[in-house]
Amino acid sequence: MARKTGIVRDERYLRHSAGFYHPESPERLKAIYAMLDAPDMRGNFVDIPPRYATHEEIGLVHKKSYIDLIAKTANMSFYSLDPDTQTSPESYDTAKLAVGGLLNAVDAVLDKRVDNAMALVRPPGHHASEQRAAGFCLFNNVAIAARYLISKYRLQRILIVDWDLHHGDGTQAIFYNDNKVLYFSTHQYPAYPGTGRITEIGSGPGLGYTINVPMRARSDDPLFVKAFLDILKPVSLKYKPEFVFISAGFDPYIHDPLGDLRVTPEGFAALTRIIMTISDTCCEGRLVAVLEGGYHIEGVTTSVKAVLKELSDIECFPEDKIKEWEREAEKNRDTSVISRVKEQIEPIWHVF
Repeated sequence: MARKTGIVRDERYLRHSAGFYHPESPERLKAIYAMLDAPDMRGNFVDIPPRYATHEEIGLVHKKSYIDLIAKTANMSFYSLDPDTQTSPESYDTAKLAVGGLLNAVDAVLDKRVDNAMALVRPPGHHASEQRAAGFCLFNNVAIAARYLISKYRLQRILIVDWDLHHGDGTQAIFYNDNKVLYFSTHQYPAYPGTGRITEIGSGPGLGYTINVPMRARSDDPLFVKAFLDILKPVSLKYKPEFVFISAGFDPYIHDPLGDLRVTPEGFAALTRIIMTISDTCCEGRLVAVLEGGYHIEGVTTSVKAVLKELSDIECFPEDKIKEWEREAEKNRDTSVISRVKEQIEPIWHVF
């Protein structure tokens, strides 16, 4: 039976401008929204209206002084937060709406109005830390949503899978000492922001709850599938998350202008299906994806479409194809990074 998949979308997300010719442009969402309105996609999803997050909710992660700084940019024609991250007059409101849209998606899943959801929002979030904007990100949407689950719903085990090409240094830093959140990241390395080494595995109570898989340039679908099956799946099944997030950046797409990875829309579908298997096994399928990066307009659009078709069971990526890719990676790819990650975390997880 098909699943009810919710979608957060709103024309107000187009109002944020990061500057002329900036890769994180409103055109990304315009193309995605047009795809959703096409005959083959229209009517397949449940609309989840967004709302503005409160300062209290944003403050679950961010310092008051930082929230106040972003608030002060409202109605300013331009404000530079870092060399890559600028605001326009509407950016503060749009960032609050991005957080609130994701929180509404979380509520919809937990209230069983939908089975899972995807928040198609901007600006993205995973580079933002407690007191700093970075990498096109203002508020860390997924980190706030994780803390919201802990605060409002008293959940104790949350999984964040971040497949964006760029390492989510903000998300990692926020939860580095926290065992209530398991953060798993595949990302190109070396690349911006320079973090995400194999040896970065958390500290204190969070030791082992940060898992980084730094992928070399030109890593492709079979290698990503191998990493998810060999590392993410066994660790997650032992951790038994109560809720799963995907920080869904689509810049690993094979033709993305900001990276050198080779993931296809079909590859994103396969990764989604692997994560769905984890959420089905551990937490009744409770899963929400939130848009992060992805700067090839056609690539991000076709990849989001592939993910949504998996989430809603319009399509179901074949298990034999996943196994075929796994065998191909074992036979024809350099999987040494996967082996090194497993060696790093095996003393903590004992699952390999």
